[in-house]
Amino acid sequence: MAGRIAVAAQPPEDGGQAASAGIVSTVLPSSAAARSKPAVAQGGVYETVTLPFSKLGAFRPIHLKGITDSKSIGVGIRLDRVVTAARLRLTYSYSPALVFSVSHIRVLVNQQVVATVPFTAANAGSPVTQQIELNPLFFTSFNQITLEPVAHYTIDKCEDPANSALWVDISPSSELILDEQAVALPNDLGLLPAPFFDRGDTTRLVLPFMLGAAPNDQLLRSAGVVASWFGVLTDYRGARFPVVHAIPADKNVVLIGKAADLPPLLKIAAVDGPTIAILSNPGTSDKKILLISGRNDQEVQTAAEALVLGKAVLAGARTTVDRVDIGPPRKPYDAPKWLPLDGPVQFKNIVASPDVLQVRGGSPDPIRIDMHVPADLFGWTGHGVPLDLKYRYTAPSVVNDSMLTVNINDELVKSYRLTPRRPEEDKSGFGFLRVPLLNDAASHSGNALNIPAFRVGSDNQLQLQFTLDSQKSGMCSGLAYNPARAAIDPDSTIDFSGFAHYAVMPNLAFFANSGFPFTTLADLAGTAIVIPDHPDSSDLQAMLTVLGYMGKWTGIPAMRVQVLHSSQVRAPLDKDLIVIGSGPSAALLEGWDSVSALRIAALPPIAGEPKRYAVSLMDKAGGGSKLGKQDVTLSQDGRLGILMGLQSPLQKSRSIVALTGTDPQGLLDVVNALDDPGKVSVMKGGLVVARDGKIESASIGGQYMVGDLPWYAQIWLVAIKHPMLLALLGILAGILVSVGVFLGLQSLSSRRRGV
Repeated sequence: MAGRIAVAAQPPEDGGQAASAGIVSTVLPSSAAARSKPAVAQGGVYETVTLPFSKLGAFRPIHLKGITDSKSIGVGIRLDRVVTAARLRLTYSYSPALVFSVSHIRVLVNQQVVATVPFTAANAGSPVTQQIELNPLFFTSFNQITLEPVAHYTIDKCEDPANSALWVDISPSSELILDEQAVALPNDLGLLPAPFFDRGDTTRLVLPFMLGAAPNDQLLRSAGVVASWFGVLTDYRGARFPVVHAIPADKNVVLIGKAADLPPLLKIAAVDGPTIAILSNPGTSDKKILLISGRNDQEVQTAAEALVLGKAVLAGARTTVDRVDIGPPRKPYDAPKWLPLDGPVQFKNIVASPDVLQVRGGSPDPIRIDMHVPADLFGWTGHGVPLDLKYRYTAPSVVNDSMLTVNINDELVKSYRLTPRRPEEDKSGFGFLRVPLLNDAASHSGNALNIPAFRVGSDNQLQLQFTLDSQKSGMCSGLAYNPARAAIDPDSTIDFSGFAHYAVMPNLAFFANSGFPFTTLADLAGTAIVIPDHPDSSDLQAMLTVLGYMGKWTGIPAMRVQVLHSSQVRAPLDKDLIVIGSGPSAALLEGWDSVSALRIAALPPIAGEPKRYAVSLMDKAGGGSKLGKQDVTLSQDGRLGILMGLQSPLQKSRSIVALTGTDPQGLLDVVNALDDPGKVSVMKGGLVVARDGKIESASIGGQYMVGDLPWYAQIWLVAIKHPMLLALLGILAGILVSVGVFLGLQSLSSRRRGV
C-alpha cells in the first residue's frame, strides 16, 4: 500500500512521550499509560470462553504415533483480557497394547510442562475425557498448547519406535476453557487495531458501525474504506459490520460522521480538521469508540484514509491529519495476496517463514502452501503450471516406501519415491559431512513438473506430503532414535506466467472465491457499489461486509471504490457494479430487463398477513437452465437470498453482481454465505439462491466474455467448438498443401526438361 500522510497527534490529559517513524509526521506528546500494563476494568467483568479444538485449527482427530510424537495448537488472548483460570477438557483414546506404568501424555503450555496425564488399562482403547487444570500465569498474547505422548509397548525387549501399537488419538471435540477478566486499555491510537480487532482473537469479528441518520455517498465511501481495512486484518477469521443508530453499551464501535452530526452524549472536543480519536464507551469502561470525523465529508474521508495508511505513526488519544496522499493507482492483477504473474515465484516469497517448509517424523503433516491467483487465467494451450520442486530429506539406507506426494487442492498431481543414500556414504573409518546444497544427489533432489491447469482455481493450496518409511530391518537391529527430517527448498518455484486473461461470464464462483472481476484492480478503482436511495441498516451492513471481503481477497483496503445510490446509476458508467438491496429495492435493476433474469416486487398488503413478494426468474437467453420462466409468490416465512451475475447494460465490457433477497434477512443470508467455505464451493453459474441454510446454483441468462485472447487463440477456440468445421478445414488445408506440392513438383520437372 503506497501513500504518504502527515499527522499531528494531540495528547491526552495525563501527558507523556511518544515517538514516530516511517512516515513524514509531526507527533506531539502522547500518553505513557499506553505503554504500561492495562488495569483491570472496574466492576470486574468476567467471562468464560470455551474453545473447542475444532475452532483452533484441529478440524480432524489428531493422530500421535511412535514413542514420542507431538502436536501443538495455537490460541490467542485478547489484549483487553487477562486469563484468571484455565482448564483443558481433553477427549482422547490410546492403544491397549501399551505398558501403562511407563506411558502417559505430557501437556505443555508455551514449552512449559504443566500437567502429566497417565494411561490406565481400564480405559484403553475407548474414548476418555479428562479435565486438566492449567496455570493461568503461563498464558500470554499468543500461546501453544502442546500434547506429547510418551508411549511404550515393552520394557525388557528392544522396541521399534515406529511400531503400529504406539498410537494416541486426540478428539477435535476437546476443549480449552478460559476464565477471562476484562481490562481497561488506555485511549491510545498506538494500540490500533486493538481493541476493535485483536490478532489474539481467532473468532469472527463483529464490529458495529454508527454512521448517522442519513449518510451520503462520500460518508458511506469512507466507512467502506475502513471496513475493507478491517477485512484485510481479519483475513481468515471473517468480519461482520452491523450498522447501529445508537452507541451499543457492551461493544466496541466505529463512529464515522461530520462533527455537527456526532452524538452530544460523548461531549467531544471541537473538531478542527480531519480527526481520528479513541474514546471510552460511556456504557462500560473496557469498551472503546473509534472516532473518524471532520468538519465536512472531505475531511471525514481524509481521516479514514489516514487511519488505514498511517496506523504505524498514530499515537495518543486523538490525532489531527494534515494531509494524505493515497499513492498512484494500482495496476491490474497486482493485489498483494495474489502471486506475481511476470515469471517464476520462489516459495520463500510465498510462505510466512521458511520453517513451515520443514517437517520431521515418519508421517508428518503435509506442507501446505496457499497460492492465490486471478480467476480469469486461461490456459488455452493445454499446458499446465510449471513447478520446479527442490527438496531434501534424511535418505533411507535401503529402498523402501519413502515418498513425496504432490497434491493441488487435495487432488493428486504426482508422487516421487525417495531414493536411498549412496554406498560410499556408508564407508567406515572416516566420517565426513556432506552439505546437501552442494549437489548431494542422494539427499537433495529436484523435479520439474506441470500441474494440470484445469485443477487450478483462484484460491489454491499446494500440499507436499513426505512419508519417511521405517528403516528397521530386523527385530533388534539398530535404529536411529532421532526422527527423519525433510524440507522443501525455499528456492523452489512455481510459474503462473504465460496464461491469458480470459473468462466466460457470468460465473459467480469467481466472485465468491476471489471477488473477480472487481478485484482485478486491488484498490477497486474500477468498481462502484450501488445501494438503494433510502438504504436500511441491512443494506448498509451488506455493503460494509462485502467490502470487508474485498480487503480479505486482495490484501489492501478499497481506497478507490465508488458508492452510488440507485438514482445516480445511468449511462455512460464505465464501472463494474456491485448492486445491493432487498425486497422491492431489487427495483435497482428496473429498466434492465434485457439482461436481468430476476424480478422481485411487493404484492398488495393483506391486513393481519405478513408481507408477500412476487419473485420472477426467467431464462431469457436459454442459458441451459431447466427453470425456464417461473413466478413464485412467497410469504415472509419463505425467505430467499439471491446472488446474481449479469452483463452491465451500461458498458458491455463491464459486469454486475447483484446481492438481494425477498427481505433484509434474506439479503444478509446470501452475504453471510460468502464467508462459509462449504457454501462457497457450490456457488457457480449466473444465479445462486440461499434458502433454509442451503445453497443452490443455476446457469441462467446469457453468457458474455471478459478479457483478451491472441487472435490465433480465438481461432483455435472457435475451431474446437465446431469439430466438423475443424475437420473440413483440415481436409481443405490438406488439399491445398497437396495441390501446392503437386504444382511445385510439376514446375520443377518442367524446368529439368527445359520446357
